[in-house]
Amino acid sequence: MKLTVLSAALTLACLSYGQQAADHHDSVNQHGDHVMGFSHEKTTHHFRLYSDSGAIEVTANDAKDIESRDQIRTHLAHIAGMFTAGDFEAPMLIHSQTPPGVPALQRLKAEITYRFEKLDRGGRLSITTRNTEALQAVHDFLRFQILDHATGDTPAISPKK
Repeated sequence: MKLTVLSAALTLACLSYGQQAADHHDSVNQHGDHVMGFSHEKTTHHFRLYSDSGAIEVTANDAKDIESRDQIRTHLAHIAGMFTAGDFEAPMLIHSQTPPGVPALQRLKAEITYRFEKLDRGGRLSITTRNTEALQAVHDFLRFQILDHATGDTPAISPKK
């Protein structure tokens, strides 16, 4: 009898946690669509970790979706300027929390370069630094993005870009 009650309680706890995770992911998507200015359903995010840098890549799923492509480029160019100034309000609004790495990214902003590049279907924000602490913060920030956006990207560090 005790085992059955424990098993039922554990099942309910797992279901509750699963629902909370799904609700959080839905919230990230809804906030992201609003803050970024484009649909998560029409676009794909990738977060890359390199031994000397990191990158955020966003592309339109459909090569003919010029509207999403242009919205992505506008957003990433704007984010490059905000991050350079130490302003991480956008990711805080999207994720409803301060992502890991942000305090160090703000403190070490003079040590980090954010460069926007156009891609055929969107854009890339390249993040580079020679400061070891700043690089760790970049990687922490990007790993959090991988998990919270559920992109499936590897959290492992790849060789230099």
